[in-house]
Amino acid sequence: MNGALNTPWMRWGKRAFTLLLLLAISTLLYTSLRNLDWGEVRQALNAYSPQILLLGTLITLASYLVSGGYDLLGRTYSRHHLPAHQVLLVAMLCHAFTINFATWMGSLAMRYRLYTHLGLSASTVTRILSLSFLTNWTSCMALAGVIFSLRLVELPDNWTLGMNSLQLLGFAFLGLVSAYVGICAFSRQRVWRFRERYVTLPSLRIVLLQLCLGASNWSLMATLIYWLLPEGATYASVLGVLLISCMAAVVAHVPAGLGVLEAVFLALLQHQHSQTSLIAALIAYRVLYYLLPLLVISVTYVVLGKRAKNLRKRNEQPVDTQLG
Repeated sequence: MNGALNTPWMRWGKRAFTLLLLLAISTLLYTSLRNLDWGEVRQALNAYSPQILLLGTLITLASYLVSGGYDLLGRTYSRHHLPAHQVLLVAMLCHAFTINFATWMGSLAMRYRLYTHLGLSASTVTRILSLSFLTNWTSCMALAGVIFSLRLVELPDNWTLGMNSLQLLGFAFLGLVSAYVGICAFSRQRVWRFRERYVTLPSLRIVLLQLCLGASNWSLMATLIYWLLPEGATYASVLGVLLISCMAAVVAHVPAGLGVLEAVFLALLQHQHSQTSLIAALIAYRVLYYLLPLLVISVTYVVLGKRAKNLRKRNEQPVDTQLG
């Protein structure tokens, strides 16, 4: 089965689809920005008051703390005994790295390095990472499912077909999330085997916490953009467009979703906001949510790497309990 899905035709098909998506995004971005007055964008950026930027920074901090909760949930799931503040710090470091460079393998390597230096086994890190991945994307699908199926995204008038497609996609997402919740809640077989690896299903309590934590984080990210925009689009529209842009960025494999985020927002919200205000808000969003945390995290990563051995000695020896 896996071989059939990994044929040369399938690989070339994926590459062709990704290339077409990148071309479409590039064309959309070019047509949207070719007549943009960058002087007006600079004025819009200068118009942000210190109060707006301060609150935006606090929203960013709240989002990073919530994203750190993914690994704290993984701590409960994998039953390791690292102190919560160390887990939170590692999770926030990896979150900043992942969103800026959009590389899952890089984030995985960073987590393995930091967690193993702090005393965890590779198998425990794998369980933490798997749960974090599921938390992020099941909550994304759950939110998108609700927003798309209820038609809460206010698309341009000429996007009627897009609205119908979004609604169908929303129903599909809700079906997938419901299946995941149902399997974790009612399956009698708690340990499943995938490609010679054993996966233990999380409890219903952990699954519900996954959805709550992930939805809170996505909502905070949308809140930051909504806060930086002038009055116009509804919050539900901003959240829905953010989810669409993140999904497109994953498919396109573009680091930090650079250009993808901007293209999607310009295409779907320019009937409610001027291009100038959209670009200014997205630039401010990237500075607050991507660049500033990356600067702080880079210094913290170096310090943590140097102190890891001492921290490991202070930690209690972890007991890797096999679940199931």
